[in-house]
Amino acid sequence: MADSSKEESVQLIKKLGAYVTLKLSNLFPISLGNLGSRSVGTFAGMVVAIFLTWRLLRAPSGDQRRQPKRQGASGSGSSVDAQAVMAASSGDCSSSSNDSRARHVVDEFFQPVKPTLTQVVRQKLCEGRKVTCRLLGVILEESTPEELQKGATVKPSVLEVLLEITKYCDLYLMDRILDEESGVKVLSALEEAGIFTSGGLVKDKVLFSSTENGRSSFVRQLEPDWHIDTNPDIIFQLARFIKYELYISANKPERPASNVFNSPSLEDFFGISDRSA
Repeated sequence: MADSSKEESVQLIKKLGAYVTLKLSNLFPISLGNLGSRSVGTFAGMVVAIFLTWRLLRAPSGDQRRQPKRQGASGSGSSVDAQAVMAASSGDCSSSSNDSRARHVVDEFFQPVKPTLTQVVRQKLCEGRKVTCRLLGVILEESTPEELQKGATVKPSVLEVLLEITKYCDLYLMDRILDEESGVKVLSALEEAGIFTSGGLVKDKVLFSSTENGRSSFVRQLEPDWHIDTNPDIIFQLARFIKYELYISANKPERPASNVFNSPSLEDFFGISDRSA
């Protein structure tokens, strides 16, 4: 019986080790030979912790029934054989149950953690630290300079990600306007939305031009890591000079480049709609 229990423990440890290795290989697609001493120590500590948890799960509970005493030799041979079969079956069920519980512990340990918005922004921007962005159709509800003459409204759905970008990046907002009053209305809308107080944006980084070429010139002079725009012509013109571009449109650009990404909105690009769902 002792040898059987020992063999069962060895087999279960092997299964648990293989399962942990599979989980780690899915999370970290590198070989153990490339791990540093600190990583190896962390891995070893994790395996020990899981093994100790398995031992606790394997320990018999207080209300578990005791095994019946061994009957005397006077019992019939068929009765002894039946008891042996039942004991073996019980051992198999117990081993399967312990194996299942151990796997459950490993699954709980490796349960994925949802990244924060800060982590998502850094990942999506590929660690880029300077961003230029068009106002119309991206930050503002209005989509034409003519609409700005009547008023300006910041999209509520874009506010959260915009504030996060201002905390992490050097952000410049820009667009074409038809008169100075339109610029005043835009600045007022941004201020009312709290972008100048809650974020890291200042009014001097909101730029206005009377032409689209002037807006394109702003971008080239600033040399950002990312430029965000709704105009496909500007996206195409700047693709040679800007490291990454985000084209905000429900339709993909007709002349796509390898460094141009596409999204129906800024918040969708950073997964804000998925997070709030």
